[in-house]
Amino acid sequence: MFNIDKYLTVKWRMGGRVYPILDCYGIVHEVRKDLGLPAWPVFEGVIKEGDSMDATARGVIRDATRCGPEHGAVAACYKGGMISHVGIVVLLDGQLQVIESNPRNNVTILPLARFERRYVKVEYYQ
Repeated sequence: MFNIDKYLTVKWRMGGRVYPILDCYGIVHEVRKDLGLPAWPVFEGVIKEGDSMDATARGVIRDATRCGPEHGAVAACYKGGMISHVGIVVLLDGQLQVIESNPRNNVTILPLARFERRYVKVEYYQ
């Protein structure tokens, strides 16, 4: 069973890939593992600064399947034409929500529509 309380203890750190220290991609990786979904590459050392995140993310989604927002889908978020953030969609209390890790709040869980309003474009991948 998926335990949302686990993620409320996460502390954000740029480049964090080992629970409980996770950045946005680290939490995506951890949630996918806990949902029993196929692992995506860990990408140690890939961070948001510079263009390494955008280039790496585009490489991953090239091999992923684009889908709509659904339980377990990775949300690729665009600002200025570049992928700048990722989150993961989960079904909580009968509603699709997005879990993300960020420096301001460590972890936020937002209803899908509210999450999408924060970005120019959001695409979903499995």
